[in-house]
Amino acid sequence: MTFDELPAPPSCAPDLADDFTGPALREDLWIDHYLPHWSTPERSRARYDLDGDGLRLRIDADQPDWRPEDAPLRVSNVQTGDFCGAAGADRGTHRHRPDGLTVRTPGTTRLLWTPSAGRVDVTVTATADPGAMLAVWLVGSEHRDPRDSGEICVFEIDAEAVGGDATTARIGIKAHHDDRLRTDMTEVSVPAGAGRPHTWTAIWGPGGTVIGCEGRVAGRFAQAPDYPLILMIDIFETGGRSADAAYPKTARVHRVRGWDLT
Repeated sequence: MTFDELPAPPSCAPDLADDFTGPALREDLWIDHYLPHWSTPERSRARYDLDGDGLRLRIDADQPDWRPEDAPLRVSNVQTGDFCGAAGADRGTHRHRPDGLTVRTPGTTRLLWTPSAGRVDVTVTATADPGAMLAVWLVGSEHRDPRDSGEICVFEIDAEAVGGDATTARIGIKAHHDDRLRTDMTEVSVPAGAGRPHTWTAIWGPGGTVIGCEGRVAGRFAQAPDYPLILMIDIFETGGRSADAAYPKTARVHRVRGWDLT
């Protein structure tokens, strides 16, 4: 399959730029918990290293499940914002499960990088550890309206879909609770093999959404959420612990660049 070239990045400097070279994760850009309001801090907190080659996200052998109700499901995630209601409320960012999520750990609203239109480039090395998945999403913050819940799935890559020369990924739009959108997901194969860093791009605005990999368009979608979106980068383990599995299971984020074109 032949893919069109992606547009060049904007000529202006990105307003989100991180190579993860500092001694600690930047608190002005990232929250190192996965949707912390739906869980508790010891379960939502990310495991990671900053080792000079980007951000190494980990699933450790002793890491607890994100919520007991969702077991087996362990995750290490960084995100550029968060919103929730009071304890016991059902208001909060990314109400992605149908089983009655309620706020367990209320916190303050933090919108660190949440464009309604823009571009993001994320360079990663996907995990090849069995039972793991690397994902990058842009999800509605929902702080203004609970309908503002749509998602741009930049990619989801299962470890088992990472080959020697190519990788299969899921990309597209998820409506969730936004009845102005419709879910439109597809699978694509991109020329990025195991252990190889590669850059994914999402460009969205009034004209729709374009998702690409390594400078080439992988998918075009005629819709886009038009409200603040939070960038989420995460590694999951969904298959449960295995006594003979090698831990930690890891994925690497080398670089992130984002332009708010609201």
